[in-house]
Amino acid sequence: MKGLWLENNQLQLRTDIPHPEPTLGEALVRVLRAGICNTDLELKRGYYPYTGILGHEFVGVVEQGPEHLLNQRVVGEINVACGYCRFCRSGQPTHCENRTVLGIVNHHGAFADYLCLPVTNLHPVPDNVPTEVATFTEPLAAALEIQQQVALGANDQVLVVGDGKLGQLVAQTIALTGCKLLVVGRHQDKLANLAARGIKTGLAKDVTDKAFDISVECTGNPEGFAIARRALRPRGTLVLKSTYAGNLSLDASSLVVDEITLIGSRCGPFEKALELLATQKVDVKPLIHACYPLTDGIAAFDLAQRRGVLKVLLEMS
Repeated sequence: MKGLWLENNQLQLRTDIPHPEPTLGEALVRVLRAGICNTDLELKRGYYPYTGILGHEFVGVVEQGPEHLLNQRVVGEINVACGYCRFCRSGQPTHCENRTVLGIVNHHGAFADYLCLPVTNLHPVPDNVPTEVATFTEPLAAALEIQQQVALGANDQVLVVGDGKLGQLVAQTIALTGCKLLVVGRHQDKLANLAARGIKTGLAKDVTDKAFDISVECTGNPEGFAIARRALRPRGTLVLKSTYAGNLSLDASSLVVDEITLIGSRCGPFEKALELLATQKVDVKPLIHACYPLTDGIAAFDLAQRRGVLKVLLEMS
C-alpha cells in the first residue's frame, strides 16, 4: 500500500508498505482523509526519533472489525494502551506506561491507505458531519482537554497566545465557557476568523502584563511562551498546548515567586469534540487551507511548513 514514511528525518512516499493486518481486538480502517499537524512537522524536524508512517488526525471507514462498525466512518483516539499498568487501571490510558501512539510512537499512522487501531479507540462519526470536518476531531479533543484540567468561569480573564491551527480550536472551545477571553497572534486574516465569531482578538503588544488568570500557549516557540508567562497574575495558571522541537529556557525563579501553576495539556475527549462538530458550535471549515492527494504528500508537507498556513489535508482515495 501507499504511505508517507519517515526515517532519519527524511519523508518519502512509499508504495511498497505491507498491508496492515489487525490483531485481536483491532479493526482495519481504510483512511479517507488525514490532517497534517504541527506534531507531524516537529517529528520530521527531529522532535522525537520515529521511523514509520506519520499521521494521527484521520477519518476512515472500518473494513474489518465488529459488525456494528463495519462500513461506518470513524475517528480514532491515538493512544494505544496496554490495559493493565497503573495508569490504565486508574482510568488514565492516555498516560499508559506501555502505550504506543498512532503515527508518533511505535505505531504506524494515518498517512497511508490503511491503518489498524483497537476497536475501543474508535468513535463513529455522526452522519451530519462532513468527512473533512471530522478530520479535526483529534485536535479539537486536544483543545477541550484544557477544560478537563482547569476550571474556567465567567469571571476568569483568559489569554490564548497563537492564531494557528491549534490556537484557533483552543480559542473557539474556551469561548464557549463565557470567560473573558483575548486571543493574540501575528496574522490579521487568522484573527479575523475568530473576530467573526465574536471573540476578542489582538496583537502581542495588546497584552497587559499580569492581567490574566489563565494563559494558554499555542505557538510552540519561546516568544509565545514569554508572552503567556508575563501576562499572568500571581497564582495564575499557564497551560502549554504545543510541543517544542528544541529546548525552552525560562525564569524558574519567577514561577516560584509568583506561585505560577504550569500545566502540560495533550489529548482530550473525542465524544465532546464530535458533539461540538455535529452541533456546529465550533467551525473548522475556515481552517482548511488545502487538500492534496496522498501521492502529492511531500508537496503537502512543504506547504504545511510555510509560515501562515493553516490545516493541510491529505485525501487517500
